[in-house]
Amino acid sequence: MIDLRSDTVTVPDQGMREAIAQAPVGDDVYSDDPTANSLEERIAALFGKEAGLFTPTGSLANQLSIRSLVSPGEELLAETNSHIVRAELGAAAVFSGITTRTWPARNGLLKAGDALEIARPDSGPYLVSTTAIAVENTHNFGGGTVQPIDQIKELHAGASKLGLHLHLDGARIWNAHVASGVSFLEYGKYFETISVCLSKGLGAPVGSVMLSTKERITKSRVWRKRYGAGMRQIGILAAAGHYALDNNIERLAQDHGRAKKLAIALSAVDSTLIDPATVETNIVGLDLSSLPISAAELATRCKAQGLLISALGPKYARLVTHMNFDDAQCDEAIEILKKALVA
Repeated sequence: MIDLRSDTVTVPDQGMREAIAQAPVGDDVYSDDPTANSLEERIAALFGKEAGLFTPTGSLANQLSIRSLVSPGEELLAETNSHIVRAELGAAAVFSGITTRTWPARNGLLKAGDALEIARPDSGPYLVSTTAIAVENTHNFGGGTVQPIDQIKELHAGASKLGLHLHLDGARIWNAHVASGVSFLEYGKYFETISVCLSKGLGAPVGSVMLSTKERITKSRVWRKRYGAGMRQIGILAAAGHYALDNNIERLAQDHGRAKKLAIALSAVDSTLIDPATVETNIVGLDLSSLPISAAELATRCKAQGLLISALGPKYARLVTHMNFDDAQCDEAIEILKKALVA
């Protein structure tokens, strides 16, 4: 079965399994796990931040980040289809008392003015005050789009004038870096908090890291345990993160190339499905609104032929390339999709 539902479906290769087996470990609740400590320090240094905190999920890294920036009853701004707003099940409201307000963006692409225009800091005792803005890079539901660095800079300048904090949901920041050439340090300059994921394109079995100042990370470590995510000998997980950083960043270009190949082939079937020019990284979002088939029906047809894809809306299907998807499978997936789309 070819699985293009997500880049989270990858499994560790032999080298990663050996790194996991050999990892020095200790009790991380006591900050005694050397492999976890070194991973947190390594990733923090990559982005120019003071400290990092290993978390089991990207959602938790996001939630710890935004709760460190926004107090209960205050407001976080984010794009309408951002992961924090659409895919974290209202966690900001449930756990932190944070309200959210959104701006729409075509393909999720950031335009700084859109966010700054709706920001309302210091709104007094009768209206909700904006405290922070979240940016997702790459943008998952936007089709893996890379946020323009000039817009990030503009957003940072405007937010600074307004006294607002910025959070980067960098679940796929590795893909953004490979596609754009923008350095991790450059991205890191513009955000007070950052979350990065190790279990998507980099192929680790689990894990994300929150990045910020030492003070915020110290407070977030307490909240991590309060949320039930104080873990023990997590070096066996952190070792996979080290291996992923050592071996799997540059190879993301292969995933991007295969996603582009899928997009070009499917656009040839029907140009309304996808504009290949919008496919910058490893996500291909198919718009089925002009076809007499639903995303669920397309997924069912593909599954019957040995291909798994995601139906994320009535007329929106998503394909995500990853390290366990090779050139031969790409060719096979194209043929399956062609048949399923015209059946």
